[in-house]
Amino acid sequence: MARAVPACLRPEEPGAALKPQFCLEKLRDGAPDGTIVVSGVGQHQMWASQYWRFEEPYTWVNSGGLGTMGFAVPAAIGAKVGRPDKTVWAVDGDGCFQMTAQELVTASLEKIPVKIGILNNSYLGMVRQWQEMFYGERYSEVNLSGTLPDFVKWAESMGCVGIRVEDPQEAEAAIDKANSINDRPVVVDFRVAEDEKVFPMVPAGQSNDDIILHQSQSARREFLK
Repeated sequence: MARAVPACLRPEEPGAALKPQFCLEKLRDGAPDGTIVVSGVGQHQMWASQYWRFEEPYTWVNSGGLGTMGFAVPAAIGAKVGRPDKTVWAVDGDGCFQMTAQELVTASLEKIPVKIGILNNSYLGMVRQWQEMFYGERYSEVNLSGTLPDFVKWAESMGCVGIRVEDPQEAEAAIDKANSINDRPVVVDFRVAEDEKVFPMVPAGQSNDDIILHQSQSARREFLK
């Protein structure tokens, strides 16, 4: 079962920031039974593993600790070829997606209808999080804002359907539309909050006793002591 999600991660008001955790919940809840989930590497990989409910074996595909950015798109194509009867969702980041997105041309030509959900925060999010939390906010080569391509147009240029989601109220309809398309690949560009972090996490070189929690989880731990 997925962990209970703090209320602060559940945006309900129109215009509220689109949270990546919220997007994962909506993707999970809208997915058909037995959906295969593939991820790239980074924050989106951690959120996917935390917020999806895996109830069948062989439905979670990722590169583990190898840190293989760009893994999601080609792995999703392979999973769909191997199990054409299954829905395949790749959860990717804007950095990872750019590394292997061209493989969607193959998916389009060969009519392999994978679905790609990009958690697009305009950053190399995991690196930014480490630089912010452990390196005094000395950011280096992580801000992609203003340099990212238009992922919807890019998807369409490769023969895919492109969908953009900028508001929490748009998420469910976009996911339903993506799930209904089975004759070509679909790319959903979720424009999520840029400063969201992954929790819990353990700083490099420290023990699990030094685990860092989200503030809502920290308050609960203190209450339970």
